[in-house]
Amino acid sequence: MELEDFIRQASARRVEKNTHFFSEGETASSFYLLLDGYIRVVRISPSGEQIIVRYIASHELFGIAAAIGRDTYPANAVAAVDCVALAWPMSLWPDTVKRFPSFANSASATLGNRLMDVQDRVIELATEQVEHRVAAALLKLLEQAGKETEEGILIDIPLTRQDVSDMSGTTLHTVSRLLSSWEQSGLVKSSRKKVIITDKVKLTNLYNR
Repeated sequence: MELEDFIRQASARRVEKNTHFFSEGETASSFYLLLDGYIRVVRISPSGEQIIVRYIASHELFGIAAAIGRDTYPANAVAAVDCVALAWPMSLWPDTVKRFPSFANSASATLGNRLMDVQDRVIELATEQVEHRVAAALLKLLEQAGKETEEGILIDIPLTRQDVSDMSGTTLHTVSRLLSSWEQSGLVKSSRKKVIITDKVKLTNLYNR
């Protein structure tokens, strides 16, 4: 009954592709569970550059600013495709984590995974060659949104070369050059907003080299 009451307190939110669930710095009024779709988590650098921090997949919590002691959202949450989510008032957060230990555990695991992602990104940006960073970005997306097709494993998110460059901390020119080279080597196929990994083993070996 408690769980049913909790779910009844949620409201459904449908957000169209390229529309914000919330913006960086906005008062954190709600926390969310993504039911369907993918979300880009985007930060804007002091110089105005867009940085894609990560993607959020279906069944993940997001907007949980209260869990890190914030009353504003630390980043932009942008629908990468049409999305559906459940939203609860942030005022319910303290009571929710007390009443539902499994929910609190899920939130802790989510924060832990994202902290590890941040640490990995910092290390990659500081120490890894650009081709390793691009490969790492594609392999990460493959874990979240890989879909088997006749051509290979499709990253089932609309993905431009600019998106890849924003994730890997490099330029659009560099990403275009790398993807073109990898296409010639039979590792990937890419077109407008579409990337297919045709040889995951070789791409993984390239990342680990």
